[in-house]
Amino acid sequence: MTEDASGPVQLVAEFTALPGREEEVERLLLALTAQVRREPGCLDFTPLRVATAPVLEARPTVVAGPAPAGRRFVVTETYRDAAAFAAHLAAPYGAPFNAALGPLIEEDGSQLTFVEPLA
Repeated sequence: MTEDASGPVQLVAEFTALPGREEEVERLLLALTAQVRREPGCLDFTPLRVATAPVLEARPTVVAGPAPAGRRFVVTETYRDAAAFAAHLAAPYGAPFNAALGPLIEEDGSQLTFVEPLA
């Protein structure tokens, strides 16, 4: 994250569903997505599931990710500024989501990585 607190806050949240809990995680995440996207300071909230690489005739070497395809979830998030991110963290649906997600994933919670564009 840049030192300019007035600029956008961008991050990637990642977590791994326990075996057999993938669909529950997906349902929770899609419900959260609908709520977060309505936040006035949310510029992007894109939930993704790690997929199996396509089979190509001339495929470059593909390194396996940290969990089997289908169990790892990634969310890209962008908020207008630090205040919008703080409002997101304080939203009333965040704590219930995290409480419901906790028993369904391998980690202790979402693993957050703050990022910034190169250009």
